[in-house]
Amino acid sequence: MVLLKFKPELPPPMTRPSMEQLSHLIKTNLQYPESYSHPFNQKSLCMVPVTLTLSNCSLAQVDVIIDLRHKATSPESLEVHGSFTWLGQTQFKMQLGAQEVMRVQLRACFLHAGVYNLGTPRVFAKLADQGAMSLPLNC
Repeated sequence: MVLLKFKPELPPPMTRPSMEQLSHLIKTNLQYPESYSHPFNQKSLCMVPVTLTLSNCSLAQVDVIIDLRHKATSPESLEVHGSFTWLGQTQFKMQLGAQEVMRVQLRACFLHAGVYNLGTPRVFAKLADQGAMSLPLNC
């Protein structure tokens, strides 16, 4: 009697991402109210909760730095969007496991009514065992 034997498929070997793929290590998403009511004439400061969701899109651990200190400084940006300040911690360092999702609670502070661009956080990512951080990721 001759038997037919099937071998299980081996998973593909893990390869390190190329430089182009490094910008796809982390997916970011900012969540905040689309509109917000606040009596600025009675209380000058308005604090709005913002959630930054980070999703590790790789199968490896990733080191992440979030920097809130970056400001949109172009004249066009300031004409269309007002200026605001992030409250509390302005830099975060963390490590995300393979395909892990993490939420970071932020607070934005506004001094007057207007339209604002909250997409100013810069997120840097690298594989946990590499030396240099990759290019910043846009939120």
